[in-house]
Amino acid sequence: MQRRSLISAAAAFAAAAVMPTWAQTPPALPVLQVWKDPNCGCCQDWVNYMQAEGFQVQVFDTGNAAVRKRLGLPDKFGSCHTGLIGGYAIEGHVNAREIRRLLAEKPKAIGLAVPGMPVGSPGMDGPVYGERRDAYDVVLVQPDGTGRVYQHYAGNSAGFKRTGTAAEALPMAEGEVRKVDTAAGKISLKHGEIKNLDMPPMTMVFQVSDPALLGKVKAGDKVRFTAMQVNGAYTVTSIEAAP
Repeated sequence: MQRRSLISAAAAFAAAAVMPTWAQTPPALPVLQVWKDPNCGCCQDWVNYMQAEGFQVQVFDTGNAAVRKRLGLPDKFGSCHTGLIGGYAIEGHVNAREIRRLLAEKPKAIGLAVPGMPVGSPGMDGPVYGERRDAYDVVLVQPDGTGRVYQHYAGNSAGFKRTGTAAEALPMAEGEVRKVDTAAGKISLKHGEIKNLDMPPMTMVFQVSDPALLGKVKAGDKVRFTAMQVNGAYTVTSIEAAP
């Protein structure tokens, strides 16, 4: 009887040894902490996506720029929200698959980033974007602040078209002010299409090129504005009351 039990145990052990990785019980995921602006719809969409992927998410509705700086993530990799999981920074609309891979491989790195807000990335893939998917990279940010491509997503379009180098060269977009944060130098806008950024209508949080711009508007105002990408951050460069 004892010999039969030993043989059964050995057979079970051998079967487990050859069981493919995907069929084995995955280890429990650490809690994902996320810092974001409460008025950023795409940030919340990404949080919802991560929860649907089995992650437990703890959300803080402020402070992502400060956390990004504390974690040592360069601004050139910046996006609209910053996360922390297993000691790694997660910046922007990073795919759950790459986060699981990061936690399994445990490379020496600051973390992962999807700079900007590419359409088609998780949280930026709702019905408003149709079938459009921009090409983008998930970047592994090294301890020295450099980055290398961790995973490339080809997409089905040429990506964001960024035109103009000065506010006067940019087309005006229309929107409604949702929130003005003078302390952080940010403004939340529910806006229409921003043609030079190839950005569809949405609610998003922008930096401002000049803090004085925030003194011109308040929550609820209908406005016309220009925006462009500055050092990786979407930035309002001019704003005025809509006629």
